[in-house]
Parts: sequence; C-alpha cells; structure tokens
Amino acid sequence: MNNRQLFLQHVAQTSDAPLALEIVKAEGMYMWDADGKKYLDLIAGISVCNVGHCHPSVVKAIQDQAQQYMHLLVYGEFVQSPQVSFAKLLTDHLPENLNTVYFTNSGAEAVEGAMKLAKRYTGRTEIAAFNRSYHGSTQGALSILGDEFWRNAYRPLLPGIQHLTYNDYASLDLITERTAAVIAESVQAEGGVNVPQLEWIYALREKCTATGTLLVLDEIQCGLGRNGTLWAFEQLGIVPDILLLGKALGGGMPLGAFISSRDIMWTLTNNPVLGHITTFGGHPVNCAAGRAGFQALLDLDVVKDVKAKGQLFHQHLKHPKIKEVRSLGLMMAIELENFESNKKTIDYCIANGVLTDWFLFAPECMRIAPPLIITEEEIIAACKIICEGLDRL
Repeated sequence: MNNRQLFLQHVAQTSDAPLALEIVKAEGMYMWDADGKKYLDLIAGISVCNVGHCHPSVVKAIQDQAQQYMHLLVYGEFVQSPQVSFAKLLTDHLPENLNTVYFTNSGAEAVEGAMKLAKRYTGRTEIAAFNRSYHGSTQGALSILGDEFWRNAYRPLLPGIQHLTYNDYASLDLITERTAAVIAESVQAEGGVNVPQLEWIYALREKCTATGTLLVLDEIQCGLGRNGTLWAFEQLGIVPDILLLGKALGGGMPLGAFISSRDIMWTLTNNPVLGHITTFGGHPVNCAAGRAGFQALLDLDVVKDVKAKGQLFHQHLKHPKIKEVRSLGLMMAIELENFESNKKTIDYCIANGVLTDWFLFAPECMRIAPPLIITEEEIIAACKIICEGLDRL
C-alpha cells in the first residue's frame, strides 16, 4: 500500500473527502508534493506559518534546544529557559497588564484555561461568546463556539453559556454581574473575516468594565501581525483582560497561550493548588521555536507591509463573480455566490499550484491568509490563478 492508502486506512479522518496531498517538503512560501509539484501557500497552515515554512532561525532553535533538553516535568515546576525567555519577549511587546503567560499545547487549550481562570477570578459561572465565532473543538471551547450546526451533535455541553451577536448593541445588555467573561475574536475569522465596528467594541469594553466581567480577546488566528499590527486589538483601541494566542505562536510547532495580569493569573495557584495543569504545555522545544519565530517576525519587519499587501490582493481580485472581498491586513475572505462555486474555484487553484481553502461558518467564501512574507509578484500570480478559476464557473 502507498502512503495515501495508508493515510486513508490508518489515520483518523475528519471528512469523507480529504485533500490527501502528500507534501514532502515546505520552505518559505511554497510546498512540494511527492510528485515534485510546487504549491504557493495562501493559507499558511491556517494562519500558522506567518514567517513562512521552515524559517532557518526556527529550525536552528529546534535543533539547538533538542540537544539541550526536551520534556522534563509538568508545566510550571521547573525553571525552563525557553519558556522564560519567550514569555519575557512576548510581554515586552504587550500592554502592561498583560504581563503573565501560561503556555499551552494549542489555541483550544488556551481557551479552556481562560474559561477556568475567568470563573476562578470572578467567582461567577456564566460565559458569553458570539455567534459565528470559532474557539476550538474541545468540549469547553465547543460550548462557546458560535454555530449550532457544529455544536449540536455533541450535546450536552457546558451550561451557563450565552451567545451574543457580533457588532450588535442590544446583545451587550445580556452581559451582567453574573457574567464571568466575554470571549470574542478580535476579528471573526471562520465567520468570513468580520471586523468589529470601533464604537461597538468600545461599548463592549465599557460594559465588561462596568459589570466586573473579564474581556477575553481571541487572537489565535489574527495575532502576531496578520492584520497589519502585531496584535489586532491595537487597531481597535482597547486592551483585553485576557489575551488568547495560538497557531503562529509556535513558529510552526504546536503552542498556545493565555496571557493576563499576574494578579488575575495568581488565582490558579490556590484553592485549589495546581488550578490549571498540563504535561506538555510550554514544551521547551516548542517555546524555543516560538521565540525564534517571533523574533524573526520582528527582525524581518514584515508587519508594516501587511496592509499594503492586502490592498494589492484587492486591486487584482476584480471579477464579476466576486460578491465582496472582506479583509483586515492579510486575513481575507473572497465571497462568491455559494459553496459550490467556491469549491470549484478552490479545486482549480490547487490543480494549478495555488493552495487555498474555505471558512467553517462562511463556506461560500475563499480563505486568503498567506505567510506574511509573500511578495508582490506572488500576490499578482496568485490572483491571476484565482481569476482564471472564476472565469471557468
């Protein structure tokens, strides 16, 4: 049996029609399959590879740390320099109140940790999230995920969850002194790139402050430069009480984090002790990779060009079959008539060496979220292939 047959037989599947591309190499903006075919990556592993695939400094950091030590003991017991160094670098580039980092294995685990932290700190049990929001697939994260189609098969889920409507002022009245936390994506990703209205996000911040509710901003997809600033909330003019990171945080390795003030985070240390624990969260190799990737992002200085690159996509994605292009920086949704049209165009792109995808809650939209290192020439070439695919509808 070849690898594709073994993949279908022995690796658990999440759909009945996986892409099943057998990738044997990835570097920078590109991937190569077992037949030598080259693909321009427009989704960066779903917003993971912000500095490209296999950035040399990330690879070296992994190799160097693996020679020093790997797993030692459960998270938080030993002083591990990769964790300490990365936490310090992150907090140096965050507002003063976001000064304490809890590393996890993934973004979904960061969501779970933040939910527990909010309940523990406030003594409250209710949590509010938003329709068309995505926060992960574990039971707690799924409970706040904003689409009943994806939740329904796994009920009963967590009680005490309210789903509000993004950019809707009336929904803010549902936030009360019983609400432990409001969890919102700074930019809704899987909903098809929905950007909050500034006046509304200010009102959300004010409502949380007034009711003693913690505001949790999920930047698992949109953090680390994707929207044209290091953190998306910088463009919104607000600061969260808890920040969630993942995906690009590990430089290509699995890593997530929830970040808050030391005062809030300290509540996990008592009543009970070990209020949140993980075996592999903050793995030293992953933290070394994440730090190297974050430092590369800073050194390359690519974030300042993200908005201009996003505008270049807009300029070259002019086509009568496109209903709308929504974006903030290099997080983009190309809205077509329906999923069928989108899927045909995606399939054409992949057949012609451009990898793209669709959104969970907006299947009629094509996802564009490339590594931030993409060049003008690559953007123009990618848009040409997309438009060719649209011509064939």
